Amino acid sequence: MIHRRTIARPVALQGPALFTGLDASMSVLPAPAGTGIVLRTKEDEAPATIAHLSDKPVHPAFAGRRPRCTTLAVGTHTVAMTEHALGALAGLGITDAIIETRAPELPIDDGSAGTLTAEILSAGVTILDDTIEPIRLREPIEFSDADAVITAEPFDGIDYAYHLDYGQGSPIPAATARWTGDADDFARSIAPARTFSTSEEAEQARAAGLFARFTPADLLVIGPGGPIDNAWRFADEPARHKLLDLIGDLALLARPLYARVRAHKSGHADTHALCRLVLRSLSNK
Repeated sequence: MIHRRTIARPVALQGPALFTGLDASMSVLPAPAGTGIVLRTKEDEAPATIAHLSDKPVHPAFAGRRPRCTTLAVGTHTVAMTEHALGALAGLGITDAIIETRAPELPIDDGSAGTLTAEILSAGVTILDDTIEPIRLREPIEFSDADAVITAEPFDGIDYAYHLDYGQGSPIPAATARWTGDADDFARSIAPARTFSTSEEAEQARAAGLFARFTPADLLVIGPGGPIDNAWRFADEPARHKLLDLIGDLALLARPLYARVRAHKSGHADTHALCRLVLRSLSNK
């Protein structure tokens, strides 16, 4: 058992949304023990869990394609780009909080969870009297799709790693990023890692009507010579950002996953599938 935690006071973040381009805002509010992580809109609220995952594309350009973010259903509405906020909470060990928004997508900020993580740390974390039991696996679980593979093996703690490899000739270097559950390490080494795209991907996205409010100086766009009008925060920043996404998506399990998780070339859909397999393994006990 580990102690449940919540944020000591509310924090807020606002700015444009990545995919919809709308002005967006969000607040993270303290919550009593047992609340879990809840997503609240003006009309309704719902647990931020895999059971509330939505397959509604965040933008028409993504219809029929693999999800580019994690979108959750809240009543008759959806809220997209939840993975960075969920990652920040999970990375800091917060088990109970309310994410409140009036927008259909959370603000992207600089593409990382760095600002939100810093705001939460500034507000403080409250240790609650109640405890939560982490998920412990009895046997290895694997999900694969094409060349993407994600596995979870029994382990007495958190040991998550993401191996990024776009192949020879890619301007994004192959690298592996790893996190073993330490909140300080998360805040320092993972939360600041930004979402990214190649210059070719960014040009295609603009042609589809995306990213009109952003320039490469705002978000990490990688050309043949590296970041355009920008600079790496870490030499392996893309791998670290993929690890941030992994942490955020595993938070949909609603309890900390004590396991050795290894992800290779996987995306949101693969981690979502792994979450379902983990829950299915628990129901079969």
